[in-house]
Amino acid sequence: MSLKHAVLAALLEGEASGYDLAKIFDVSVANFWAATPQQLYRELERLAEAGLITARVVEQERRPNKRMFSLTEPGRRDLVAYTSTPPRPSAVRDELMVQVQACDEGDTAAVREFVAQRMETARAKLARYDRLREWMLGGRDEDAYLAEAERIGPYLTLMRGRFFEEENLRWGERALAVLDRRAAARTTAPEAAHRG
Repeated sequence: MSLKHAVLAALLEGEASGYDLAKIFDVSVANFWAATPQQLYRELERLAEAGLITARVVEQERRPNKRMFSLTEPGRRDLVAYTSTPPRPSAVRDELMVQVQACDEGDTAAVREFVAQRMETARAKLARYDRLREWMLGGRDEDAYLAEAERIGPYLTLMRGRFFEEENLRWGERALAVLDRRAAARTTAPEAAHRG
């Protein structure tokens, strides 16, 4: 997938500035696609040049003028074509997993700390996702929202992000328990040998 389709999908929410899109990516899209603001602005220029989005300038009195972007019909058709194409399999590249793989010969205490940090990040993301979920639901229960909402795609991707972070926490708890148990066994083994 290219950033192109992530931006087009984000613009389904309506007209947005580059700054708005950066916030959308940070809050709702970040659970499945990351992009820096610089990448977003470059992609917006490319999409406007390709006619997939339009840009209009909004003049502001006390702030610099801003450009607002919205989908065009060709942009919508591009998304339709994109959603009918089978996705490529996911590819996971996670540096922490390489460190965990090597922890038996490496600095196990440092790796344990990295796992704990990953868990803290997962907790923070879950809290952010929960706030976004409450905002999306707007006081409705999930079944009512799914029956009444104009668009359910953002909610479904939010749920995927939540499940991913919940699994990060489950795995982290298990990994820490294993690492702690092995560290305790290594500490008591030399003491037992010394006494024997």
